[in-house]
Amino acid sequence: MKYYVDASAARAGDGSKAYPFQTIQAAAELAVAGDEVLVAPGIYREYVNPKHGGTPENRIVYRSVEPLKAVITGAESVKSWQKLEGTDQVYTVRIPNSLFGDYNPYTTLVSGDWFMAGFIAHTGDVFLNHKSMYEVTSLEAVKNPVPFRASWDSAFSCHVWYTEQDEAADETVFYANFQGLDPNEEDVEISVRQDCFLPAAEGISYITLSGFTVREAATQWAPPTAYQDGMIGPHWSKGWIIEDCEIYESKCSGISLGKYLQPNNDNKWLKWKYKDGTQTERDCILQASYEGWDKEHIGSHIVRRCHIHDCGQTGIVGHLGGVFSLIEDNHIHHINVKKNLAGAEIGGIKMHAAIDVIFRRNHIHHCTRGLWLDWQAQGTRVTGNLLHDNCVPVPLAGLDEESMRALIAATGEDIFIEVSHGPTLIDNNLLLSDRALKLCTQGVAVVQNLIAGSFAAVGTGTDNGSENKPSVRYTPYHEIHGTRVVGFMSILHGDDRFYNNIILQKNDLDPVKKQLSEYGKQSRSMWDDMNFDAGTSAFDSYPTEAEWKKMFEGPCGMGADNPYPDRYYEHLPVWVEGNLYCNGAESCAKEIGSLRDEREVSIGVEEREDGWYLTGNLYEQLPDAAVGAVRVISTKTLGMAFEPEEYYENPDGTPISFNTDYFGNRRAARTIPGPFANAEEAARKLF
Repeated sequence: MKYYVDASAARAGDGSKAYPFQTIQAAAELAVAGDEVLVAPGIYREYVNPKHGGTPENRIVYRSVEPLKAVITGAESVKSWQKLEGTDQVYTVRIPNSLFGDYNPYTTLVSGDWFMAGFIAHTGDVFLNHKSMYEVTSLEAVKNPVPFRASWDSAFSCHVWYTEQDEAADETVFYANFQGLDPNEEDVEISVRQDCFLPAAEGISYITLSGFTVREAATQWAPPTAYQDGMIGPHWSKGWIIEDCEIYESKCSGISLGKYLQPNNDNKWLKWKYKDGTQTERDCILQASYEGWDKEHIGSHIVRRCHIHDCGQTGIVGHLGGVFSLIEDNHIHHINVKKNLAGAEIGGIKMHAAIDVIFRRNHIHHCTRGLWLDWQAQGTRVTGNLLHDNCVPVPLAGLDEESMRALIAATGEDIFIEVSHGPTLIDNNLLLSDRALKLCTQGVAVVQNLIAGSFAAVGTGTDNGSENKPSVRYTPYHEIHGTRVVGFMSILHGDDRFYNNIILQKNDLDPVKKQLSEYGKQSRSMWDDMNFDAGTSAFDSYPTEAEWKKMFEGPCGMGADNPYPDRYYEHLPVWVEGNLYCNGAESCAKEIGSLRDEREVSIGVEEREDGWYLTGNLYEQLPDAAVGAVRVISTKTLGMAFEPEEYYENPDGTPISFNTDYFGNRRAARTIPGPFANAEEAARKLF
């Protein structure tokens, strides 16, 4: 059956084409398996709570009749602003609290585990022409705003607002500085609803959301130890498709593929400080496994061709609920660039337990961190993606000691893989940020990539933060291609493979990053070495497979006759072969068949009218010696990740041959390093 919705209908109808519903929720109350909800262009100021799910054979489809013209928003328009007496640019308005119902975003603070608030931040926002303004904490700061230096858009950061409660009148009072604009003549809104399209109940499966614009909701911080909020989300179910949507201006997260509510362990670290957050995270994982976290009921979602931007915490967030999913062809950018939120759960995409998740052909840029795979990136594959300009903006002037320490905890990169045992596969990507890969982990294979940045935090970042006591982070690993936990182990580091990559040292690092790099070398932080030097030389001290196996010759006991008593806790081996190094990037001392180009080369990306293209002379100057120099890599070459004893293979258990490139073109039997089958392919549109 088809239901029709049109916000401009003269009156609420019966959902027929002649007499459509005025709200999407009216259709969501009735739609069942096999039904389609067709939504006409218009602004839908509502929270859509789908009441029923579909089946694998008969999904429920919600479709915008004209792509992106049906807008679901968490905001309400405000046209009753009055100029504050005695000021030129400050306006005020009073909103009855009855508008907010049970959830007032202006009495609700952003909070949760691993959230680090620099100042009070409410979940609500004020929007000027669909762009969120900057919250400040006093009326005086509204009257006399100063640019926020940490923001990527410091010029706009003087558009500020402040809120307070008039309890006697039961009203929320706003003060805002619109920098000379009349808010009653502009499109000014305030976020009112927490979510836009997300079922309140669990297990509402097999829904498709197609072609909508979704914006401006007052979402809450989404750590892995809490119910994970988002403007859109399947809420602990299976088989959703979110496609062809534009998603922006969520206070925290755009799409949540995340965890359900565990009342006994919801932000427990925040509420009960006596048990460390890492332990409550382990508790969450095991509790979920007893409460239905398995492939039959959870995950297997698809997020494709979405444009996700300007969200405060993440574009896509998930823990446990995103397993076995496919994230493809999305454009994600400008996440966390206001810098009004801070914490350890930020990125263009932030996924915990991305078991058998495939991230492919996404374009992620201008985020303070691109893709963060935290814990249990087992069977995860990141392939054919374009990532660049993912970093923390820093002042141009010299930094003091306190600023240095703060940046060490926050400096971004294209991909951060943390405390996982693998196998995690990074292949055929362009990683062009100054820091390409942060590897506080093990069991990673890096194959046929173009890497114009450093490997950071090699061998560090996996303890739990105690300065004087052992604080090893024991993390779980799982049955092969499943969710059941089969063991826990600390991170030994290593068990990594680097084959057929082009690795390039950027010679134009700004002075602040050079300063950070030097500081990192001196400070010996347990979290990050602040390395900006490209190359695999960070693995010089790691054993080869032969050296590692030699430790296990002789008796198995731990007595005096054992020549290697620490062998079970040494670094695991690494495999390095066939990489091309440019601009002085340093190869691992134990590499087999490394290639080097001593000429000065350059690389970059630029946006043209029809898309994004690679720039620079790297492929014009590709050495003749690199053509046909390396073998095609396969699952057989890579073997298995040590701790889970799982091969680098497809989610269905079939082997992978890396015989196609970034564009899907076939490689020759003897190929060139990097993501392209030949140098000519580098001139094509990337995204």
